[in-house]
Amino acid sequence: MSRKKYNFNSSKNINFNRPVPFVGKGFRPKTKRWMGYFVFFIIIAVLELGTTSGVISSLTLPKPSDVLATMIELFESGLLFKHLVPSTIRLIVGAFIGISVGITIGTLIGLFSYIRSGLVPVIAAIFPIPKIALLPLFVIWFGIGEGSKYALIALGSFTPTVVATYGAVDNVDRTLIRMGQSFGLSWISIVNKIVLPGAMPGILSGLRISLAIAIILLVAAEMLGAEFGIGAYILEAGSLYDLERLFAGVTILSVLGITVSVLVTMLEQKILKWRI
Repeated sequence: MSRKKYNFNSSKNINFNRPVPFVGKGFRPKTKRWMGYFVFFIIIAVLELGTTSGVISSLTLPKPSDVLATMIELFESGLLFKHLVPSTIRLIVGAFIGISVGITIGTLIGLFSYIRSGLVPVIAAIFPIPKIALLPLFVIWFGIGEGSKYALIALGSFTPTVVATYGAVDNVDRTLIRMGQSFGLSWISIVNKIVLPGAMPGILSGLRISLAIAIILLVAAEMLGAEFGIGAYILEAGSLYDLERLFAGVTILSVLGITVSVLVTMLEQKILKWRI
């Protein structure tokens, strides 16, 4: 019994005039702000209900409403700005120094072989060291004042920035660089118009991580010899076992971190307009 064979690859079954739909979409997740607010509301509502009903012990977590009342009291007394302003200044100065130097050195490492060969081993040796462990050394070098705090924050934000920067420069599409060379662009033009724009997404991702580390080190630095600052406020509240003040300080840090994240996102939207 013979079987009839069908050619499924035959061009007779294909409509070559059928329009091809555009599928150049997706892989661009959009932020749903209301979802974030909703999650925060649910978490706070559950904590408030748990602490009010006694399911969660008051010795473990304070009521969110009491924490809010403490923050309002801080604002009305003026202590909020007495602690927040010095912390903000330390964060800005230290992070600016570390990130500026990190981007500069990272770019040089990505562009020049001799600099890469000389500095990458040094960066690899410094990177895994817990920066908090160097705080006593910085106190010896720069004193217990602002210098040691700036140095700790600068070093903590420098190392992730330099690693992210030279990694981003390495990942720039070499085809684009060769194309620029084929069109006769100078070395400076290739760096300014191809390398740096192509590396910018990676640099900004490293910037977000560096600023988060800078906030962590800010708190650690302020817990040693600082009269005012969010870290000093949290340390004082913890020593008195004042959970409302302690969580108020943690909440202020969280708001500071969210503010920094929003600013980095705005910077990304402004600089990376060229991305589809």
